[in-house]
Amino acid sequence: MEQKSCMRDFAHYTTLSVLGTLGVSCYILADTFFVSKGLGTNGLTALNLAVPVYNFIHGTGLMLGMGGATRFSVCKSQERDAEVDRVYTNTIYLAVIFSAAFVLIGLFFSDQLAMLLGADMHILEMTDTYLYWLLLFSPAFILNDVLLCFVRNDGSPQLSMIAMLFGSFSNIILDHIFIFPLRMGIFGAIFATGSSSIISILMMLPHWMRNKNTFHFVKTKIRIYIIKQELSLGFPSLIAQLSSGITMITFNTIILKVAGNTGVAAYGVVANISLVIVAIYTGIAQGIQPLISGLYGVGDNRQARTILQYALVTMLSLSGIIYLSIFAFAEPITAVFNSEHNMELQQISVMGLRSYFISNPFVGYNIILATFFTSIEKALPAHILSVLRGLVLIVPMAFLLSALWKMTGVWLTYPITESIVSLSGYVIYKNKYKEKGTNAHENQKKKCITCHRHPTGRS
Repeated sequence: MEQKSCMRDFAHYTTLSVLGTLGVSCYILADTFFVSKGLGTNGLTALNLAVPVYNFIHGTGLMLGMGGATRFSVCKSQERDAEVDRVYTNTIYLAVIFSAAFVLIGLFFSDQLAMLLGADMHILEMTDTYLYWLLLFSPAFILNDVLLCFVRNDGSPQLSMIAMLFGSFSNIILDHIFIFPLRMGIFGAIFATGSSSIISILMMLPHWMRNKNTFHFVKTKIRIYIIKQELSLGFPSLIAQLSSGITMITFNTIILKVAGNTGVAAYGVVANISLVIVAIYTGIAQGIQPLISGLYGVGDNRQARTILQYALVTMLSLSGIIYLSIFAFAEPITAVFNSEHNMELQQISVMGLRSYFISNPFVGYNIILATFFTSIEKALPAHILSVLRGLVLIVPMAFLLSALWKMTGVWLTYPITESIVSLSGYVIYKNKYKEKGTNAHENQKKKCITCHRHPTGRS
């Protein structure tokens, strides 16, 4: 009966979470589609140069949201209500501080940032415009990420999913209206994306209006110990997004030299498809986080590992389906974003899609395992995996392989790097953190407490 309950909760939380994160990923994907149709190759290149900054902002929001929500779940399962409120309030404090920093960068340094990212005279104006407004909308992006994590962990995964999906759908509609009928150009694309985050936040208001929330903003000082815990636990989520941003910046720099603006536009197609696929894995990871944190909070480590196994089996099955689909439909996928019927863009993108996404199972494994470690408050191994993915391996590997095999080397950098990290993660999990069994105290707890009750407090 207990195993059925765990499976039911896993299916419930991960399905809703994946649907929601897919919605968020469609923010940028919709921009890519409409910008490619409305502004051509130059617009697609400008967007691709600016997207890494979105990764930094979104990563900051997830760091605060996942870090704070993990502590929230553990404290809630232990019925420490006062600490729950302090955790939430300090998370909001951090969100305000980081948002202010991003806004100041947008106000005073957006043009320098555009040039630093590689924008030339042909695309500088478009890149600068997108970055300026992207950074000014950063408070909405960050607050949306924080609230989505807290609402999901507060027993309302349905509302979290609805908010993300409604925001994404709004973004698609607004993208079309702003870029085509209103002819607002690339400003219309980012204005639609920023507005969609605000709409998503508004969609979550019923969680407070109906008094369903168990977390509250209270009068409290900044607690250094809470901030340290949140940043430590949320750091892998930040690095997961930063790795995408750093990868894009590194690849853009290399590809500009190897294949010019057309190569960068081709990478934009691959990178934006990657955002959707990574969103699926992130959705699985975020879906299991409240379950594992709740189980960990009451000492049920065996069931926590069972949830991890469910997640990995699901990820591997989806990875196979996704890769086969991409391999078979690489040409029509590229054609969707190739409004000018550029043959060079088509050729480079098709090769990239079929090579780059060999990485799928390794990326999924790394994201889920890092989240598992975070959920049980084992920050160090999560940090190791995240830093290996985002900083230590990807950059030197990209320069080495591109020097050897040009664009083929660029495309193979991602799967080779992620496979090495996956092997490292498996060794860490097997040798240091995989417990061989549970003690009699845990076995007694499992007789009294079902998996369904741990994360949500419901019997």
